[in-house]
Amino acid sequence: MSKTLVSIALWALGGWLLGAWLGAATGWAVFALGLLLMVLISGLQLSRIARWVRAIDEPPPPSVGPWDEILAPIYRKLKQNRLDLQDRTRSFHRALLAAEALPDGALTLDAGKSLQWCNQAAAGHLGLDLDRDRGHSILNIVRAPEFARYASQDAWDRPLILHLGHGSQARTLSLHLAPYGVGQFLMVTRDITQIERLENTRKDFVANVSHELRTPLTVLSGFVETLQDMPGDALTEEQRRHYLDLMAQQARNMQALVADLLTLSSLESSPNREGTPVSVTALVRTALAQAQALSGGQHAFDTNLDETLHIRGQDTELASAIGNLLTNAVRYTPAGGAITVSWEPTPDGGAAYRVRDTGIGIAPDDIPRLTERFFRVDRGRSRATGGTGLGLAIAKHVAMRHEAVLDIRSTPGEGSLFSILFPPARVCPPDAPAAPAQPPSASRDA
Repeated sequence: MSKTLVSIALWALGGWLLGAWLGAATGWAVFALGLLLMVLISGLQLSRIARWVRAIDEPPPPSVGPWDEILAPIYRKLKQNRLDLQDRTRSFHRALLAAEALPDGALTLDAGKSLQWCNQAAAGHLGLDLDRDRGHSILNIVRAPEFARYASQDAWDRPLILHLGHGSQARTLSLHLAPYGVGQFLMVTRDITQIERLENTRKDFVANVSHELRTPLTVLSGFVETLQDMPGDALTEEQRRHYLDLMAQQARNMQALVADLLTLSSLESSPNREGTPVSVTALVRTALAQAQALSGGQHAFDTNLDETLHIRGQDTELASAIGNLLTNAVRYTPAGGAITVSWEPTPDGGAAYRVRDTGIGIAPDDIPRLTERFFRVDRGRSRATGGTGLGLAIAKHVAMRHEAVLDIRSTPGEGSLFSILFPPARVCPPDAPAAPAQPPSASRDA
């Protein structure tokens, strides 16, 4: 504006000097014409400025006279504000993307506990649809009395464990509310279904181990006390030998249980290794000799073994799985039954180890639980034959470590078929050198 005032003053001074030289009337006419010209120029400049204001993202128009000094700092400030807004928008989007990537669910609620926003994890945990549920009270979405009581508190020191659904759809969620900002709340959800199952499995495992050890320990301690309390001449040699044989049998049962537990622990804790070419046929023949000794001639054995079929793996682990399936067949097949063992390629280029028996069979409801630790279809028969209840759990872990699948099919009263199906990637070329066969560990039953 200072330039405009200077221009007006100069026009006035020029008009006065011109009037003094040409006469008052002419001078003032020239002065008026100059002022009119200045007004027209200023109007044109203001018109250009008005057009710029309507498209203010563009640079200001050049050569607008005294307005240049005003528009330039305004444009610089607007440009800086736009850059700041873009940075904050990018930061906001990055925060949203980070929230979407969280494995835990996150929800924002207003002062009335109405849903404002949630990420995909929270939507999956609670069955939310943001477009449908936005603005609705979370108490109407999560309909559980314990959650209503939890949300009505003034402070939340610990999360709420909430059980939702039934049967195979049952889930356990951890919900934690926390205030933030002014009149706003953040709720974090976490699916702890698997963690809870693992904890229950751990508790069951400890209880089962304690139960399995208590029986032989009770027998051992009972016989030891009997032998300690009775005079040396009160027992015949035959009775003493009988007691010692029973004690030795219980000690062997405990040793077998501990050995299986150590095997399971090793399978679960050690890293998977690619392994070396293994002659499964040699492992099967070794396990078959032990199974025939256990059978004592009571069963008929038939084999179909491909001598050239090798797989890449750990021979000691494979020997354990192979032996366990064979031993199970012997223990659960009545005298006079037949057991068929096969090792052959599959149509997809993989390999299959199968043990078929004509034993007592397994009820359909029991098949999914067979690989659980210490699960037994017939507890009395398993203990009578020296089983630990860990054999099929070991076989399943060995199969998983070799990218294989343990398949179980059975019909009560007709027999069972246990198969370990190896993928084509584990099959070795026929000319690959195979590792020497290792004897399998003592076989266990399921």
